[in-house]
Amino acid sequence: MPSIPQIKLPSGRTIPQYGLGTWGMGESARNRTAEVTALKLGFDLGVTLVDTAEMYGSGGAEEITGEAMAGRRDELYVVSKVLPENATRRGTIAACERSLKRMRTDRIELYLLHWRGSPPLDETLDALLSLQRDGKIIDWGVSNFDTDDMEELADLDGGDDCASNQVLYNLTRRGIEYDLLPWCNQRSIPVMAYSPIEQGRMLGHKTLATIAARHNATPAQVALAWLLAQKGVVSIPKATNHDHLRENLKSLDLKLTTDDFATLDQGFPPPKRKQPLGML
Repeated sequence: MPSIPQIKLPSGRTIPQYGLGTWGMGESARNRTAEVTALKLGFDLGVTLVDTAEMYGSGGAEEITGEAMAGRRDELYVVSKVLPENATRRGTIAACERSLKRMRTDRIELYLLHWRGSPPLDETLDALLSLQRDGKIIDWGVSNFDTDDMEELADLDGGDDCASNQVLYNLTRRGIEYDLLPWCNQRSIPVMAYSPIEQGRMLGHKTLATIAARHNATPAQVALAWLLAQKGVVSIPKATNHDHLRENLKSLDLKLTTDDFATLDQGFPPPKRKQPLGML
């Protein structure tokens, strides 16, 4: 099994650079067994990070995560998120308690504000810090925050302890490279990339096919290997198909060359100016 590198958080603790996404899980009872089995297989193959949220399947993905983690909780690194409409001080704490109950656990390693909402940011931060002091969460962070949001957060008392920012990032969505990714790198804040293969929509691109042929690899492996080569980036692909899960994991062993990176830049040009932060 490939070894999964660790990235250091501002706290000094570490986070695996590769994990399992659960977006879209928990939405159909008939898929529950397959989804639990897929997560268990990922854990068996050595993946220890699992990313979920109270929004996914209206809590269903957290329940699936909890079922899959049974008997091996201490091996794993759990990421979950609070919805912005719940992100008042009292609401954040209550949402976290519900997530803990659904996942049958006593703590969440990394708890994120899913995106900016109407509750004041300092109120959400106060709740996150309270949860951290109480041991309900180990580290806290944000999701879908652009550079100006991150600067506003950093100016708050305690805001410079943000552990991560989870955003849409892949070869077809490179806008964060202009300012957000460098901003986070300068502060050693890992960026978690969701939809790392654009839900499969990028995989027919001829550039990916060209490089995949060079390495006897697949387009998905090339796209994931490129992402894993970016400084301070965590990738969290979702897969319920067992072959896809194994295929994705092999991207950890794929080493792209300087020529490969140049070819990918031609096929997927990096940004030349500020772009709006993408969301799915």
